[in-house]
Amino acid sequence: MFRVFVNIRNYLVLVLFLLFTRQALAHQVVHVGGYNFPPYLTQAESEHPEGLLIDLLAVLNKQQQEYRFVLVPTSVTRRYQDLSSGRFDMIFFESPEWGWQDTAHVPLDLHIADSEVYVAKAAPGRDQGYFDTFGGKRLALYSGYHYGFAEFNADRDYLRQHYQAEFSYSHDSNLQKVLHGRADIAVVTHSFLDIFFEQNSGSAEQLLVSVKKDQVYHHQALLRPGTPLSAQKLQSLLQQLSQKGHLKTLLQRYHLSEQP
Repeated sequence: MFRVFVNIRNYLVLVLFLLFTRQALAHQVVHVGGYNFPPYLTQAESEHPEGLLIDLLAVLNKQQQEYRFVLVPTSVTRRYQDLSSGRFDMIFFESPEWGWQDTAHVPLDLHIADSEVYVAKAAPGRDQGYFDTFGGKRLALYSGYHYGFAEFNADRDYLRQHYQAEFSYSHDSNLQKVLHGRADIAVVTHSFLDIFFEQNSGSAEQLLVSVKKDQVYHHQALLRPGTPLSAQKLQSLLQQLSQKGHLKTLLQRYHLSEQP
């Protein structure tokens, strides 16, 4: 009787081992860095982050069983260091002008269109010429971001010295400053601005949006060399999303579009 019990126990241990082994082999964890970058990601360090990145990772996890994509919060100023140190394996939505060329990486073009525009309060006689110069105008900027008008120098002291720059960690706050006369120009991601207009009735009529762009995003995914997920495999997974129409649906939700 004792021998039977031992055999049963050993059998159960073996079954559990095989189950755990199979589960481990089925899901190779890929850690994805993310920082507050609305509408791509908001509340990155909270229990319930939101944005395109969160929805994209959820769809990627649902469509296949080989990899499990997990968000790792980082900051706008620390993200490239965290990628280099191995704190995470990859990061989405990075444009070449933002200074990551010296960070070891494997890039993948995401073919997603977006940009940044200038926004001022609408006023009689004010037109697109208002954005020709920033002299004497107070700028509402997102702390840590790179801006085309400043040749992508994100240093706060530099921006304060050469421009009347004020900083926050919220596009919404910067637009409210413009609406209430506490700033003259905000620089905002175009996709976020479209969402802001949807959620704030009448605000589009109160604001003047520049036709010219501060910058056009050329979004890349950056993968750390030696990570469990290759750029080719990630491209294949994203192509599957695109072919099934899932990627288009996600992007439209955040007022974005695929580029050919």
